[in-house]
Amino acid sequence: MKITFHGVRGSTPCDAPHLARFGGNTSCVLIEAEDQPPIIFDLGTGLRSYGVSLRDTGRAAGFRGSVLLSHLHWDHVQGLPFFEPLHERTSVLDVYGPRQSDGPLTEVFAGLMRPSYFPIRPDGLAGAIAFYDAGDDDFPLGTAKVRSRWIRYVGPTLGYRVEWNGVSVAYLSDHGQGCVTGDTDDYVSHDVFDLCDGVDLLIHDAQHTAGEFEAKRHWGHCTVEYALHVARESGAQRLALFHHDPFRDDAAMEVIERDACDSAERKGLREVFAAFEGMVVELEDARHAGAV
Repeated sequence: MKITFHGVRGSTPCDAPHLARFGGNTSCVLIEAEDQPPIIFDLGTGLRSYGVSLRDTGRAAGFRGSVLLSHLHWDHVQGLPFFEPLHERTSVLDVYGPRQSDGPLTEVFAGLMRPSYFPIRPDGLAGAIAFYDAGDDDFPLGTAKVRSRWIRYVGPTLGYRVEWNGVSVAYLSDHGQGCVTGDTDDYVSHDVFDLCDGVDLLIHDAQHTAGEFEAKRHWGHCTVEYALHVARESGAQRLALFHHDPFRDDAAMEVIERDACDSAERKGLREVFAAFEGMVVELEDARHAGAV
């Protein structure tokens, strides 16, 4: 299984020389595996660069893939109309996302993308898009197994676990430790354990430092320390810090990554890193590593 990070920022895309190393596009992560249609976590602005790569390699026409959408905030959906395969009539994109109280996901999403906010609706794109409501579900995508669970945030939000051929990845892009009254800041829900238990890679919200958190706890995001806590308690093998603050420059990100690695070593975690745009992580089933 190959994981490619096409967008790692939260809240809003950003661009400046001092942000170049980690990148400025918002949430979009690609899963690729042999004989398995691609699976995409979120439709942030990073989706555009993935689409360009498909166009440049002649794979945009006839594209067939699936999206696991965490929630409907702008930074997680803005890339959809700029995804090159959807400019081709032979392409199909299946989008699984959180069930909404306001109506079916297809209708609610169309409310985000319509005149006068945007020139066209999703059905105005050349490619075919199908939306599927999800909640606490388990379902197949090709030969992969997907688990979706509700996680704490400021609106309907899903985390996901994808398993394929003995390897697994969990994605909790927007997860707020302080946004539910009565929960302690170190509380980890059973649903989060369902997603993260023993995963080979945990991609987890880490937008705030501990010093920033108290003033921002109502935002729905968590601290780097809480991401480390979830990884340790769930037995995750690797942790990717994700959904970086758009104001966090490369130098500050490097400090956060270094401190997180030091903390991980003390906590007995195998590997921690701050995800950056263009980063590729390959996962292999340890039972078959090196097999002939």
